[in-house]
Amino acid sequence: MRLMRIGTAGNEIPVIIDDEGHAYDLRPVTSDIDGSFLQTWAHQLDELDLTGLPYVSLEGKRIGAPIARPGAVIGVGLNYAAHAAESGLPEPERPIIFFKHPTTVVGPNDDVVILPGAQRVDWEVELGVVIGQPASYLTSDTDAAACIAGFVLSNDVSEREYQLEHSGPQWSLGKSCPTFNPLGPWLVPPSAADADGIELASWVNDEPRQKSSTRDMIFGAAELVRRLSHYMVLEPGDLITTGTPAGVALSGRFPYLKAGDVIRMSGGDVLGEQRQRFVDASVLV
Repeated sequence: MRLMRIGTAGNEIPVIIDDEGHAYDLRPVTSDIDGSFLQTWAHQLDELDLTGLPYVSLEGKRIGAPIARPGAVIGVGLNYAAHAAESGLPEPERPIIFFKHPTTVVGPNDDVVILPGAQRVDWEVELGVVIGQPASYLTSDTDAAACIAGFVLSNDVSEREYQLEHSGPQWSLGKSCPTFNPLGPWLVPPSAADADGIELASWVNDEPRQKSSTRDMIFGAAELVRRLSHYMVLEPGDLITTGTPAGVALSGRFPYLKAGDVIRMSGGDVLGEQRQRFVDASVLV
């Protein structure tokens, strides 16, 4: 089973896709794929009775982010040793945490806006973890895994000047620009995905940039949830982006993004693919 949201921005409808690839309109069950729905159904999607749900065609439809606007978007930095090295920083002893504004979250194929004056826009393919149960002061990774509603493909777009020169040590100014978190195309429940074995890759204008696996994360998905739960209450629908592998522009090996560039990202058969065109903010005025 996979969960999606399709339709124009702000008017998406919730959709469930069965193991044969048939898509069903979930509106008889829920108005949206939000925290309330995930808290009830994330770990028992296979028990959801699809009988009587209307079929829906995905052809020609815009794909929205697979979760409704999250209450919190929590980023993890330098969670791959090779990326820490290319950034000129040591491998962290504990997770490095920053926040992204929820308005960063857009559909997986939506345009990404380069803000006026931005010169160092970067890409970051990542595993996204969506919370399904309230998480607070968890004592084990097993308990933490039970709080995960599913996994998504995420592009943690970053403006490195804003992140490193304007934002001080906490990074959020370079992470929170509108459209800076394309998400999807779908959410996969934990029963259908092994978070420790997902292949991640990215391309810029069809030239390869990143290629790694979530096996290479320093802090795994459940460990991140457990650790974070000791500093904040994670709520259903919240999103954690878990860090990116090596191969970004910050390394100095590749140019930063400019208007007209196209990013493609893959999470393999598990998380699917996304594609964004980067556009100058002036085209939206």
